[in-house]
Amino acid sequence: MKSIKSIFYFLSILLFLSCNQDDGKIGFTFLQLNDVYEIAPIQGGEFGGMARVETVHQELLKENKNTLLLMAGDFLNPSLLGTVKYNGERIRGKQMIETMNAMNFDLVAFGNHEFDLSANDLQKRLDESNFDWITSNVLQVKDGKTTPFTNKKNKVNETYIKEFTDSDGTLVRVGFISVCVPSNPKSYVKYKDVIEEVKRSYNELKDKVDVVFGLTHLKITDDKKIAELLQNIPLIMGGHEHTNMMIPVGNSFVAKADANAKTAYIHRISYDKKTKKASIKSELKEINNSIIEDASVGAVVNKWQTILKKKIKEIIENPDEVILKAKISLDGRDKPIRSMQTNLGELITKSMSFAFDDKVDCALVNGGSIRIDDELEGNITPVDIFRVLPYGGAVLKVKLKGSLLQKVLDYGVKATGTGAYLQRYNIQKTNNKWLIQNKSINPNKIYTVAFSDYLLKGFDIPFLSEKNKNVVSVYNPKSTEISYDIRNAVILYLKSL
Repeated sequence: MKSIKSIFYFLSILLFLSCNQDDGKIGFTFLQLNDVYEIAPIQGGEFGGMARVETVHQELLKENKNTLLLMAGDFLNPSLLGTVKYNGERIRGKQMIETMNAMNFDLVAFGNHEFDLSANDLQKRLDESNFDWITSNVLQVKDGKTTPFTNKKNKVNETYIKEFTDSDGTLVRVGFISVCVPSNPKSYVKYKDVIEEVKRSYNELKDKVDVVFGLTHLKITDDKKIAELLQNIPLIMGGHEHTNMMIPVGNSFVAKADANAKTAYIHRISYDKKTKKASIKSELKEINNSIIEDASVGAVVNKWQTILKKKIKEIIENPDEVILKAKISLDGRDKPIRSMQTNLGELITKSMSFAFDDKVDCALVNGGSIRIDDELEGNITPVDIFRVLPYGGAVLKVKLKGSLLQKVLDYGVKATGTGAYLQRYNIQKTNNKWLIQNKSINPNKIYTVAFSDYLLKGFDIPFLSEKNKNVVSVYNPKSTEISYDIRNAVILYLKSL
């Protein structure tokens, strides 16, 4: 009897040891966001919302404690909230940092829009953040010296290492590299070559970890180049394009979620230390109104939304009213809005004409005034219009000579790719000739044009101001008129359709 008990005890010990033996395999999860400018749900509350993302985050942590929450760049700007003054200064992304701190973000990459902020404001946001930042190709220029960015924790590192363990004792060291598209030149920022720096940082990291992943903010063409160049990277999590994609490149994948947390990517990864291979199962998770909001993050979001709505109600009575059901996306992305006529640009300029009962010959707004860098679709509310045109301003009725109007239009074309590119209404170019309401511009005729007030300040088009002798008159609207605020003009125009 004793011998049977001894055998049973011995087998139990063997079973216990075998169950707790390191099998060399370990699972971990990445929750990826990119290009998030709004902390609250968008499209009439149907999609997005960081409190909903946090609910998904918590569910993943329950599923696997080895879960990282990641942001692949572009989150501090642009946003409507960022333009609002709070406690005497512009918010400038403070609402996003506070929300992301509440969500316990692990790691973020710089995006080009982070550098929309002044050096002082960006430093404040860095110091307020409780999470880690990485970049290998972006440095700060301060007092004539080029050094890494810093935050209250330490310097912003070129790479990042995270250790994961599981119940049987398997330990894996996971590394990250990051580079940012050099598309936002600023005096306080130095961009180093993307490809050279990603190669260098990868080579310095690869022998310190078991596996390396990318967390980038680049054009997809550059992400693909990196995946082709560094074939041992199983996954590059990127941003910048604003539309979801999962693109295979050799043995790797490039993944990007939709902007404003309309979707998030969940990457469940199993790594085998013996074969040194990562098996990845990626799920594009739609963040919609079926997901219950996390209460703690929701409280932070609601705080900032209350501040925003108070400001908006100073101009429009019902900011959450659905004023348009957009069946076709309205394109306000930076690149198109600054280089070609888009349907959103046409809608805005039509609204400017509407503000004067269409008693103008045409309408013009600079692409740089349109700050959403996103597409609008579905239920559109006044809040969305404020997101599109956060700086507001009046619509001016300007009488000017045709010769000056033609010069302005020519300048707008030459400025393609910049904020001075002009979105137009009732203006076409045919056979290299400008047409106003289908008639060639007469250089000596006086035209009545609806302009955004910013254009008449001469910042984008230096010769366009009230002082120009070919500007005959400028009508500045009263506070009671539709044209007093361009956002109000767009809202009322949409409500009239």
